Amino acid sequence: MSQNAKLTTRDYLLSIQHLFAMFGATVLVPLLTGLNPSLALFSAGVGTLIFHCCTKFKVPVFLGSSFAFLAAVTSITRPEGTVIPENVPLAQGGIIFAGLVYLLFALIVFIVGSDKIKRIFPPVVTGPVIVVIGINLASTAINDATGNLSLADGLTPAIALNLGIALFTLLIVILCSIFARGFFKLVPILIGIAAGYLLCVILGAAGIFHMDYSAITSASWINIPYVTKDSNGVGFMTIPKFSLGAILSIAPIACVTFMEHIGDITTNGTVVGKDFLKDPGLHRTLMGDGIATLFAGFTGGPANTTYAENTGVLATTKNYNPKLLRITAVFAIILGLFGKMGAILQTIPGPVKGGVEIMLFGMIAAVGIRSLAESNLDFTHSRNLSIVGLILVFGLGFGQLGGLNVVIGSITLNISGLFIAVVVGVLMNLILPEVPDTTRDSRKDK
Repeated sequence: MSQNAKLTTRDYLLSIQHLFAMFGATVLVPLLTGLNPSLALFSAGVGTLIFHCCTKFKVPVFLGSSFAFLAAVTSITRPEGTVIPENVPLAQGGIIFAGLVYLLFALIVFIVGSDKIKRIFPPVVTGPVIVVIGINLASTAINDATGNLSLADGLTPAIALNLGIALFTLLIVILCSIFARGFFKLVPILIGIAAGYLLCVILGAAGIFHMDYSAITSASWINIPYVTKDSNGVGFMTIPKFSLGAILSIAPIACVTFMEHIGDITTNGTVVGKDFLKDPGLHRTLMGDGIATLFAGFTGGPANTTYAENTGVLATTKNYNPKLLRITAVFAIILGLFGKMGAILQTIPGPVKGGVEIMLFGMIAAVGIRSLAESNLDFTHSRNLSIVGLILVFGLGFGQLGGLNVVIGSITLNISGLFIAVVVGVLMNLILPEVPDTTRDSRKDK
């Protein structure tokens, strides 16, 4: 379809389908981190429009909440499992610097070209780093699935009920992912959340499960910037604050999402039949992501990233008009301005989120494994084994310990396991010589 063609009712319906495709994942990030869900929708919509302006309105992409930043943001906003509204501005500061890292990469790509940048972050580095992101979030999924109840006393009736709800939700997501067709196959997360929520409502009416609807009754109908707040006390737009510890925990993750961005734009171009890395150019798509993330950081939304879910809609419908995504962005902005909408999302029970997270976080780790498999790396070479092994051990080890605390005078900095993994991977890839493992060849000769 031509970009200049007149939009029809069917096109608006396709835009709503794009809205549903991105909806589940975009609102799940703020639900997990404690950021304002309504603001996440609003900043995603505005961020998408910013992206399209930066890319000459040529790339049919929707920007949504990035899962790569989950662990780092959660460690700041929910250090003990409960949202601390006063810490949200600190996370904003880190997200702002992540946006600046994107812009720095955009400048470097513009100067040296995209091919040279790809060599610093090859699949042998980015693959295991993505695995680290998924596995480090596994404990969060299990905690939510059990209702954050202690497992020290064994499988109590309360924990069994929560696990049952989580497994039911997980089953719906799996069934939709594998057996559903058409539109329903594109939104398994949303369907799983809806089914799990409905189950909890039924169990709540029967007095078996407790449902808390107080967030809905206390929420404002219209969100007013810097005035209205959600049930956690987190405002709809807040002024950021800057902490070196938060910046060092969050900003380096942009090094990982940078390579994810290249993969997403490449995939999007393959579906559409165009090379967006050349026209409008990788530097422009990175600039779009960077400015959109800066906007999210300054207002209080999650860091943004290009969404593969919407690329799936493009592939299914064969309608590649970027205008459809811009209409979707407007819909997201409108939804974000209605406070009751965000409040409904906050009433989603922990076990329902946990069931979705089990699938989602596992898929993140699986994407990293798939990246390694598709790159055709030869793991008979000690060099590749060493790089992947060190990234996994440092990333997972320090991640389970809560990162590495570095004391500089009166300031204590928490260096995340993911940051350590990225640094170790990049350095090892640059230092170790790219030579065949002669040990294996010599064994063959014997």
